[in-house]
Amino acid sequence: MRYPVNLVKDGKFLLVTFPDIPEAITQGDDREDALRQAADALETAMDFYFEDNRPVPPPSKPKRGQAVVELPASVAAKVVLLNEMILQKVRPAELARRMNTSRQDVNRIINIRHATKIDRIASAVQALGKTLEIRAV
Repeated sequence: MRYPVNLVKDGKFLLVTFPDIPEAITQGDDREDALRQAADALETAMDFYFEDNRPVPPPSKPKRGQAVVELPASVAAKVVLLNEMILQKVRPAELARRMNTSRQDVNRIINIRHATKIDRIASAVQALGKTLEIRAV
């Protein structure tokens, strides 16, 4: 999941915003610093979606020359899981039942701050009748 970013000179800083994720706003001293800060801001903004149980918007296609920030693979996989749970209206307790595990275990799986093995996320997605695909591009 690679999200396009807008970099705008704001005084002596570069203001960073995301067209698809309005909650993610930050700044940097220069382009390199701004993009590093943007990665943190994007990941932090995911907390709002997970806490509010709202679907995370997919990234739009970047404009020519526009910088992008990529979510870490583990967070991207959890975003896929969250969005599918919301789409299917499956609550954590129901997913736990389908996975034959505890609700506490499911809460850890959908917590983006908790380190979860990719196989466990894939199992949760599979319990929703979907397959988690990973590919190199």
